[in-house]
Amino acid sequence: MRRSLLVWLVLGLGCLGLLLPLPAGAVAPGVVNPGAPKSGITASEGVFREALRASQEGRFDAALPLWDAVLDQAPEDAAAWSNRGNVLLALGDAPGAIAAQGRAIALAPNQTDPHLNRGTAEEALGLWQAAAADYQWILERDPLDASALYNLGNVEGSLGNWDGARRRFEAAAEARPDFAMARSSAALAAFQLGEVDQAEKELRRLIRRHPLFADARAALTAVLWQRGGRGEAESHWAAAFGLDPRYRQDEWLRQIRRWPPDAVEALGQFLALGQ
Repeated sequence: MRRSLLVWLVLGLGCLGLLLPLPAGAVAPGVVNPGAPKSGITASEGVFREALRASQEGRFDAALPLWDAVLDQAPEDAAAWSNRGNVLLALGDAPGAIAAQGRAIALAPNQTDPHLNRGTAEEALGLWQAAAADYQWILERDPLDASALYNLGNVEGSLGNWDGARRRFEAAAEARPDFAMARSSAALAAFQLGEVDQAEKELRRLIRRHPLFADARAALTAVLWQRGGRGEAESHWAAAFGLDPRYRQDEWLRQIRRWPPDAVEALGQFLALGQ
C-alpha cells in the first residue's frame, strides 16, 4: 500500500504557517514537499487515512494519537513515522520530530522525504549544519531537487551567506519554474547584496504572474521605500497586508520567514511612518 506523506507549509521554529493565498509552487522557509517512503508494511488503511485527514486539516492534537495507532499496528511503517514527525513539529516538538524522522530514515534509507522533513525540524532548532547535511544528502542523489535546494538556501541565509543563498534559490527556481517563493527569496537576497535594480525587476515580474503573492508584494514595498517610491510602496503594502498580516511582524519576518536583515529594516522604516 502506498503511503503518502503530507504536503505542508512548515515554517521554522516549530510553527506551522499557512500563507493566504500562495500561488502554485510558492512555499515558505523550511518547506518540504514530502513524497511517499515505502516500508512494505500494511497497517489499517482506514486508520492511516483518518490520521492523514486530521493532519491535512490541521487537527494535530487529534492526528498524533491516530498516527500512534497506525504505528501500533505497523511499527515499521516509514511513512507513518515521517508523518508523525511532521505532526510533532507542527505541535512544537522539534526534537521529537527529528527522532521520528530518524526512525523513518532507518526504515527507508533510500527515501529522500524523511531527510527533507528532518532538515526542517533541525532548522527549527537552529541546527544549521545538521539541516545542511540532510539537504546535501538529497542533492548528492538528485542535484535538481528544488525543495532541498531551496531549504539549503534558507540555511545559507541563516548563516549570513546571502550570495550562497541567492545561488541556491535561483537553482531551485530553475529546477522548478513555478517555484514562486524561491524567486522571491532570490530577489530578497539580491536586495541584501545591494543589487536593488535586479531585486525590483524580479519582484515586479513575480507580481505580474502572481498578483496575490503576499511575499513579493511586501518585498517590493521594502525595495520601493528604499528607493524613495513611497506612494507605490503604500499601494503594494495595502495588498500584502490584506493577503497576510504577518508581514507587519518584525520577529516573524526575521525568525520564521527569514528575510534578509536589510529588507526587514527597510520594511520596518516604511511601517514606522504609519505609527
